[in-house]
Amino acid sequence: MIRIIIAGILILSGLFVLGIATVGIFRFSTMLNRIHVAAKCDTLGALLVLSGLMVLSGFNIVSLKLLLVIIFLWLCNPAASHLVARSEVKTNQDLDRICDFVDKTKTQTQE
Repeated sequence: MIRIIIAGILILSGLFVLGIATVGIFRFSTMLNRIHVAAKCDTLGALLVLSGLMVLSGFNIVSLKLLLVIIFLWLCNPAASHLVARSEVKTNQDLDRICDFVDKTKTQTQE
């Protein structure tokens, strides 16, 4: 009974975080802000939901597979978000008008 309650709390917390991330994606105006919300909240929400499923299934091969999915998400989600943000910085010509940022991809010559 306690295992079901803990799993339910973890899963509902994860769904709450994912719901807040969805609202944040629609609320922010620039692509870089949307990527930031998606990267942070998606990783945390998936961690909470998958942890709840691990608690619910108990200690078996399914929980090991879910742990591998969590590790895969922790490794791939930040890298994918970084690549999308980097391509946005390189391709959007109006980004310096919309956002304040320092473009470190362009080299500046010193005189």
